[in-house]
Amino acid sequence: MKNRNRSMLCDYYELTMGNGYFEKGMADQIVYFDVFYRSVPDEGGYAIFAGLEQIVDYINELHFTEEDIEFLRGKGDFSEGYLDWLRNFKFTGDIYAVPEGTPVFPNEPILTIRAPACEAQLIETYVLLTVNHQSMIATKANRICLAAQGRTVLEFGSRRAHGADAATDGARAAYIGGCAGTACTLSDMVYGVPAGGTMAHSWVQMFDSEYEAFKAYCEIYPNNATLLVDTYNVLKSGVPNAIKAFKEILVPKGITKCGIRLDSGDITYLSKKARKMLDEAGFTECKIVASNSLDEWIIRDLIIQGAEIDVFGVGERLITSKSSPVFDGVYKLVATETPDGTVVPKIKISESSAKITTPHFKKFYRLYERDSGKAIADQLCVFDETIDDTKPLEIFDPIDTWKRKVVTNFIAKEMQVQIFKDGKLVYDLPPLPEIQKFCAEQVGTLWDEVKRFESPHNYYVDLSQKLWDIRHGMLSDITAPKTL
Repeated sequence: MKNRNRSMLCDYYELTMGNGYFEKGMADQIVYFDVFYRSVPDEGGYAIFAGLEQIVDYINELHFTEEDIEFLRGKGDFSEGYLDWLRNFKFTGDIYAVPEGTPVFPNEPILTIRAPACEAQLIETYVLLTVNHQSMIATKANRICLAAQGRTVLEFGSRRAHGADAATDGARAAYIGGCAGTACTLSDMVYGVPAGGTMAHSWVQMFDSEYEAFKAYCEIYPNNATLLVDTYNVLKSGVPNAIKAFKEILVPKGITKCGIRLDSGDITYLSKKARKMLDEAGFTECKIVASNSLDEWIIRDLIIQGAEIDVFGVGERLITSKSSPVFDGVYKLVATETPDGTVVPKIKISESSAKITTPHFKKFYRLYERDSGKAIADQLCVFDETIDDTKPLEIFDPIDTWKRKVVTNFIAKEMQVQIFKDGKLVYDLPPLPEIQKFCAEQVGTLWDEVKRFESPHNYYVDLSQKLWDIRHGMLSDITAPKTL
């Protein structure tokens, strides 16, 4: 297989536009792009941003090889001057982003890219595919972990993921969202997501009896004996044979840590019966793991029904975010910059109001109640604005704009941090466990009403008066009737 340079993982029109900018003398024109998303997956109240580390790696490695140049030359669409420019390509711009694990809301800039036009345009595809994929999985994982109410959730979806990168990066994103580990060995090796696993049904079938299979496994892995008990009959043979193997192999060694896994059938009924059998046999510390096409809705129902589950293994409905498989992040031009440094706002309009962009180089603040620490609203501002959190602030609902509230006694926190400056990484990427912890802390600042699954509270994301005036003025100028 030919070497795959990620710099070539771009939509072809990124290259044709770049060639066009180059030919028109616009290659060095400074531009600003925002990355944001329009709607929350699963009609939820918020999303989780993930994928920043992979974007950093991509930016640091951007280059074009002679093989790439020859391929592009063969397409016949690019000037020799542009191809020579690509040969010497290096990202020289600035990137701002919210930290990974941050809960984010529609239409606020998750990332902002300030760079020469050719550079900013070229990175669009990879930045979007990374943000869209990992944020989708992190958001789904966070919903599932919330449904589990503190019980352990493991990511089990590698074999159903949409490709190798989707499996490894998806496990990483699931860990950020709250999963305790993964079945994907490579994700552990590359990212440090704890990988684990025990047996499949084939292990049990390989032995002459279920008991022999369980006994052999306990002998080989006494400190990690989780036995799959549904190959034949859970209550008549699976659980009794597991108990027998535990007693014969683990108890003489003084080991009480063990588990069983249910992968089919009526999980609520079987788990209750299994729990009773295990407790009566003295294995009160034995964990019960459940798998089999789980998601947040099924997990919530299992808990409501009183299922005796300690650990949930979630596969394809997590790794593909089956119920909402597209994270609609977009990459839109919001401003250009003149040679003297003046920022010129740009806007995209549409007959669909949801696709009208918010112009200008922006930053945004999150407002937290000073007493409770809960997040109460976000406000988007022009880059040169600040919020004075010693004064009351009026916030409008972004959807029902007649709804407003006056925020007092709050702390305003600027959400974006600078990642790249003049093409140089200026941000210390935190270790993955710190990102997971940060995500949990930040989700903890959201009110329960925002986190509920059905009809979540509409979190306020408002524009400052200055930004609103700029946007409204640009819309009025563009849409006003023209007279001849």
